[in-house]
Amino acid sequence: MDITIRAVRPAEHRALAEVTAGAYLGDGLLAFGESDEYLIELRDVARRAAGAEVLVAVGADERVLGGVTFVPAGGGPWAELARDGEAELRMLAVAHDARRRGAGEALVRSCVERARAVRGCRRLVLSAQQSMRAAHRIYDRLGFARTPERDWQPVPGVTLATYALPL
Repeated sequence: MDITIRAVRPAEHRALAEVTAGAYLGDGLLAFGESDEYLIELRDVARRAAGAEVLVAVGADERVLGGVTFVPAGGGPWAELARDGEAELRMLAVAHDARRRGAGEALVRSCVERARAVRGCRRLVLSAQQSMRAAHRIYDRLGFARTPERDWQPVPGVTLATYALPL
């Protein structure tokens, strides 16, 4: 599959919102389903793009296949885990019909490249639910290491596993 990774365009905000919401809902990642408050953040691509770098994977036909939020070192409103000298990757999602074609890995690789280009950035970090097995395989393949001492709970009952990639 021919995949291009680039910054999301305003005209694509709605498509990426639906891809992201669909991935999280379809994979059972939201404890409260359609009424989960996190769904509001997942769908608010315009707000994310205003405070971080939102990337999309698009096919040859320009259809949005997936996306990710990249938070450069120095933090900002979208950093949850990153400390000084760390960039963060968040909200990785790929449409169900576009999986197993390399879009997720291409999005993560693009974040790695961006983190390496940020002056003073020593590490790229991320959080993932235990059930995100396909994502965990990507992180392992690209050299991320588990950092269990940084695991955390955004809400009671939901523990996020953390990973870091030294740059």
